[in-house]
Amino acid sequence: MHFNPYGGTAAQLAAALVNVAPDSTADDLVAMLREQRYKPVGTLDAFQARQLTAWARRLEPVFAGTVDRVAHLNALLAETAARPYISTHDDRPPHLHFAPETETTLVRVRAFTAAGLAHVVCEEPDRLGRCGREGCGTVYVDTSRNGRRRYCTTRCANRMQVARHRERRAS
Repeated sequence: MHFNPYGGTAAQLAAALVNVAPDSTADDLVAMLREQRYKPVGTLDAFQARQLTAWARRLEPVFAGTVDRVAHLNALLAETAARPYISTHDDRPPHLHFAPETETTLVRVRAFTAAGLAHVVCEEPDRLGRCGREGCGTVYVDTSRNGRRRYCTTRCANRMQVARHRERRAS
């Protein structure tokens, strides 16, 4: 499945953010943003890192489907006070931003992830999920062709297959 570049990239960043450890440091979060190719990265201090990990906890129910996704995302969008505009920074082609480039990384990431998840929820809400393997809380954006992804990785899927196989053999 190919989402448009804005919604897909932002939703993938939201998933990566939810999947970081709650006690991640500012350096950990900046490294994750770089891994996700978020630009411009900027910096985070310790307070902003705590705020960003708290934001991640607020994004998590959107993937888990434990809230009314529309109402929850509308509240998050309102909180970010998103003001869309087109940017061409870093010699990139025109793309949408929902917070000015002069804002802090915290403000920009919050607006970006909320808007990206809103886009996916509007187009294909069933593409957001949490790994189906017990004990694994990893969230994901399902970009598979058929939209039937149920596990975060093939490793978790294989573990579940092996467990089911062993149960069948034991009975």
